[in-house]
Amino acid sequence: MGKNTDLIKVLLLVLIGMFIPFLGSITLSYGFIPGKIAVTFLYFLVFFGLELGVVYVYFTLSGRQANKKMDRYRPK
Repeated sequence: MGKNTDLIKVLLLVLIGMFIPFLGSITLSYGFIPGKIAVTFLYFLVFFGLELGVVYVYFTLSGRQANKKMDRYRPK
C-alpha cells in the first residue's frame, strides 16, 4: 500500500505544480476571471485524468505481461 500512497503524493504535487503556471498563462491570455479560470482548469483536469487512466492501464497490463514472462524463467 505504501507504493500507492507515494504515487498519489507525487501526482498531487505534480498537479499543484501544474496549476501555478496554468493560472498564470490563463490570466495573461484572458485576464483574471475566476469563473472562466476554474472551468478551464476543470476541463484540463478531466483530460489529464483521462491521460493518467490510459497510462495506468498500460503499465498495469504491461506489468502483468512481464510478470508472466518472468514466471516462465524462474526455477520451480
